[in-house]
Amino acid sequence: MTLRKSLQQRKRIALQFTLAAALATGLTACSGGGDEAATATPVLTPVPTESAASPSASASTDVPSASFIAPLTGLPVDKEVTNRPFSVMINNLAPARPQSGLTQADTVWELLAEGGITRLVAIFQSKSFTDPIGPVRSIRPYFIQVGEFYSGVLVHVGASNDAFAILRKQHKEDLDEITNAGAYFYRDKSRKAPHNVYTTLEKLQAGAAKHKYKDTATVPLIKFDSNPASLASAAAASKIDIKFMLSDYKVTYEYDAQKLVYNRFINGKPHIDKNNDQQLTTTNLVVLNARHDIKDDVGRLVVDLDSGGDALLFQQGKVISCKWERKNGDVIRLVKDGEELPFLPGVTYYHVVPSSSKLDKHVTYQ
Repeated sequence: MTLRKSLQQRKRIALQFTLAAALATGLTACSGGGDEAATATPVLTPVPTESAASPSASASTDVPSASFIAPLTGLPVDKEVTNRPFSVMINNLAPARPQSGLTQADTVWELLAEGGITRLVAIFQSKSFTDPIGPVRSIRPYFIQVGEFYSGVLVHVGASNDAFAILRKQHKEDLDEITNAGAYFYRDKSRKAPHNVYTTLEKLQAGAAKHKYKDTATVPLIKFDSNPASLASAAAASKIDIKFMLSDYKVTYEYDAQKLVYNRFINGKPHIDKNNDQQLTTTNLVVLNARHDIKDDVGRLVVDLDSGGDALLFQQGKVISCKWERKNGDVIRLVKDGEELPFLPGVTYYHVVPSSSKLDKHVTYQ
């Protein structure tokens, strides 16, 4: 799909949202009914619309009404979002926490690096902000793949040998503090190396412009639904514990029924954003089982994000057991009974755990 066609399709979809909302308001005016949505914690009111033509790349049939919708969150925004995302590798070791900027991300992935530690890939597209982003860390081949799910400029500090070879041989569009973009990063003296490399959205935009990277992109259309039928029979799951490999590292999410989000904890403590002291939250919580192979004696991994597998989707304090799959050139999608599962409008967090153990060995919930 060309950028022009994609933008035209999104404009048509956004117009459908607005017309449907106006009709709904007119029909309920006698009783004083109405719609209201806020960017941070939206009140999601069902608004029926037509879906996009392609089932695998469809917009929501039931989303918040607005003139424009953010492609990766489905949330209302003031203007059309066509800017190219930045896919930033974020350090997640204890000395790197609390990190900065994660509350501004549209999507966050957590994946294993070597030694049982995890690293985050934060996708920034729909929000403008001036606060720091980081600490930024090195990249691996499967992190490249995740970043490119969203057509993002890859942002990192160094790379494994395999990742560096991919970046150079395939001419990936990246900003690396070590090799090609040092001027667009800075070192925070309050943090010890290597947990001290930061950047800002403004610096990344300047770096991408300097390299003459495209500043617009067509990202895959995510399916959103404010009132998905799949939740009607889903089991309750208001507290979720996720273990990757290390016994002393546990991620927990607790559902806040008032704000309609999951609050994130690490080892029982709130995981916060240093910029604003806000706890990290997500509306959609995904856990994927994927094959992990150890590549060398350093413990570097090869992670299969193509072949599909088992998955869990947590939404509104409930859980759906499903499968994940990915077609070439597309994002990972969740499927149950042959149908793609939609996301609720909001931020999505993904967690990729090794398929050497079944999901119930990595994830417990109640």
